Amino acid sequence: MRRQDFHYALPERLIAQHPLAERTASRLLYVPAAAPLQDRSFTDLPSLLRPGDLLVLNDTRVIRARLRGRRASGGRVEALIERLQGEYTALVQLRGGKSLKPGAAVTFAGGGQQVVATLGEVV
Repeated sequence: MRRQDFHYALPERLIAQHPLAERTASRLLYVPAAAPLQDRSFTDLPSLLRPGDLLVLNDTRVIRARLRGRRASGGRVEALIERLQGEYTALVQLRGGKSLKPGAAVTFAGGGQQVVATLGEVV
């Protein structure tokens, strides 16, 4: 499995921008083993679980952290910050025309400021 296998176009209207006022109104995509996908409600979850099922919870928080930068060659790079790991270190997903190697520099500019980031270990 490769990371680019998860790159796909998703219309902005399908991406939750804010939590629902009524959290129990959240939608749920149910994927039964031998039936078509079903659009359900989160409140249906208890009735869908069976003994021996595995329930995986994703408690990550999404932050607005999509940055657009340039390589030294001028090529465009998009960085999506997943998690801050320290004052000057972050786990990010990078997308560009060519793959970046450890030590590569990317310049991000905006708001009258410019920051140069150096790529560390590739995970």
